[in-house]
This record gives sequence, C-alpha cells and structure tokens, in this order.
Amino acid sequence: MKISFKLNGEPVEVDIRPDMRVLDFLRDEMGLTGVKEGCGEGECGACTIIVDGRNVHSCLMLTVELDGKDVWTIEGLSKDGKPHPVQEAFIEAGGVQCGFCTPGMIMSAKVLLDRNPKPSEEQIKEALEGNLCRCTGYYKIIKAVELASEKLEKGE
Repeated sequence: MKISFKLNGEPVEVDIRPDMRVLDFLRDEMGLTGVKEGCGEGECGACTIIVDGRNVHSCLMLTVELDGKDVWTIEGLSKDGKPHPVQEAFIEAGGVQCGFCTPGMIMSAKVLLDRNPKPSEEQIKEALEGNLCRCTGYYKIIKAVELASEKLEKGE
C-alpha cells in the first residue's frame, strides 16, 4: 500500500505493509532510532512522536494512518545542527539521566509549549502524564520544561 505524508518537514511517499506499526516503520524503515519501544502498549511514552500537532504513542498507531499527516520525531527538531530550545533546556536543567525516556518527554513538552507557551507546573505535570521515567523524580524534567518556556519566550 502506498502512502504519502510529511516526515520532519520533508515529503515522504512509501509502500508499506498495512499492519506495520508507526514505531517499527520509523525505526526499521526510516532509521529514526530516537523513537524508543519501552512497553509496546502505549503506557510509557518512550515512543512519543508528534502527528498533526498532537503527541501520539507510535507503538499504538499503524503506519497507514500517517497518510496525509504531518509527522515529527525527535530527529526533526534540531535545525542546522543546533538543538531545539526544548532539547537544550533538558540538557541544561539535567532533565536526562539514562536518556531512554528523554525523546518522548521532549516531544510531549514541545506539544505543550506549542499550545501553551507559559504553562503552570500543574499543566506541565498533566502534559507529561503519558511519559514515564524510571530514573528521575521528575523535578529536573519539570524544571527543563519551565526553562524551555523561558528560552522560547526569549526567542532562543
């Protein structure tokens, strides 16, 4: 089956198996390994991508559903080799430990900040509910999102 969509800002037209998960397609066919499989059940958020401005667990979505969509992975956030302000904020605030959950956290944080540039701590917590981290107590992750909000406001 042939589908067309935008992936990280670039048009893509591919033949896919109708039963292939987006997670497997991105990792195995497109080489985008920033998308992680933690649970395969939509519980951990390690596979979070952005589809048409919404954060989506790619382990629960079939690739056929991407037809006509605008899809972003963690690899698409940097521009000209410079990390996105949300990526920078996670590094600066120490919001990463093992790093396994970080791409999904960053994608969920980006969706939040795109919709609400100045979220409260409670809104940040709510936006990250679908992303689990086994290493941190979330304090530094929340601080990273707050820092990203400041960076984006300053136009960094």
